[in-house]
Amino acid sequence: MIRFDHSYQRDVPGTFLRQVPDRAPAPRLLAWNDRLAADLGLDPAVQGMAAGWFSGAEPVPGADPVALAYAGHQFGGFSPQLGDGRAHLLGEVLDGQGQRRDIQLKGSGRTPFSRGGDGKAAVGPMLREYLISEAMAALGIPTTRALAVVATGETIWREGGPLPGAVLARVAASHIRVGSFQFLAARGEANKLRALLDHTIARHYPHLAPGDGLGLFDAVTRSQARLIAQWMGVGFVHGVMNTDNMALSGETIDYGPCAFMDAYAPGTVFSSIDRQGRYAYANQPLILGWNLARLAECLLPFFDADETRAVAIANERLGAIAGIYQAEFLAVMAAKLGLAAPDVRLTEDLLALLPGQDWTMFFAGLGAGRPLPPAFAGWQARWQAAGPDLAAMRAVNPVVIPRNHLVEAALQAATVGDMAPFEVLLREVRRPFDGAEGREGYTLPAPEGFGDYVTFCGT
Repeated sequence: MIRFDHSYQRDVPGTFLRQVPDRAPAPRLLAWNDRLAADLGLDPAVQGMAAGWFSGAEPVPGADPVALAYAGHQFGGFSPQLGDGRAHLLGEVLDGQGQRRDIQLKGSGRTPFSRGGDGKAAVGPMLREYLISEAMAALGIPTTRALAVVATGETIWREGGPLPGAVLARVAASHIRVGSFQFLAARGEANKLRALLDHTIARHYPHLAPGDGLGLFDAVTRSQARLIAQWMGVGFVHGVMNTDNMALSGETIDYGPCAFMDAYAPGTVFSSIDRQGRYAYANQPLILGWNLARLAECLLPFFDADETRAVAIANERLGAIAGIYQAEFLAVMAAKLGLAAPDVRLTEDLLALLPGQDWTMFFAGLGAGRPLPPAFAGWQARWQAAGPDLAAMRAVNPVVIPRNHLVEAALQAATVGDMAPFEVLLREVRRPFDGAEGREGYTLPAPEGFGDYVTFCGT
């Protein structure tokens, strides 16, 4: 009932290991994404099989489960072999638009890449990924999606104690990462690196010629700059921008220690392990450049046969990234401000005034014509003189995001068996641009006493 293909296994051998998911003892479907299932062209009968198929309890006909190999810089330190330590790629499907999409299980058991981990996941983190990725999709931001979350019926152990286990079925344009290229480059496997390059081009940037490493680098730079500018525009903090979490497709991938800002603060960090603020909100554009430098190192042989010229080309491209990102960010901010063209001074002056203001409520209020605090009077006069389009602003500035206190309450309830708060919150974040009237419980920041919000990777 699912027409799988396996082009990655055919095209890039030696970059995966076949591995069967663990069998879930008592699978139960917690969340099913019927919208995504329809987009994928799945037979409606698949939902009835989802608990067994997407938990590992039953083999999925036509699937070829593999754990992908990749390397990565994690918080700046290089690990030559990471790989899927708790994930199994089932295969690829062609969606209704003819686009190839991966279906992968996450939390589905140990693999040879588990590095001492148990390979499992808990209900809360898997529902978090479902919820946040659906919010991002509704906001129009490229993202992996969640097809299903299945409770496994087993107990897993984390520092906080026992938790109910779960598996996420994730859909992605692909799971090719910067770390996928690093894995082969670190081993000097030139032929396999060329195979991965050609597969990536054919799959994501088919306008490029095979072997065009420079073209691929330029295309990834543009897609990633646009993606991170969009994150910044909605106050999203990814939290773990390691090179193994940068997808060459240009999609957001891996919703672990992530969250949306309430009050604007450039140094906002939500990850429990990012004690130095490497991946803080304001640092995300800088890490974009850092990660792309690591990709350039892998692609040097495809920039030019002469190493000296290849390095010079790479340095030229890396030097241009800041300008490319800045143009994307200013375009995002122009849309948020309802302006026909970017205005650098107006944007910079606003950001200087914004610390402490609720990011989402400020822009939603601006588009609704609500009065601003007195400190903004001078800026507001300049902005109004620029002739902003308020209707256009309301189409791009959300009134609802996944507020951290609501996410936490929904996940805590789901962990003890009550899915109702999750389902209500999911419904709300799927319509971020609808009016605020009657939705006050989902538009306001956390009440006093909620405290600093901390998220965890879930492993």
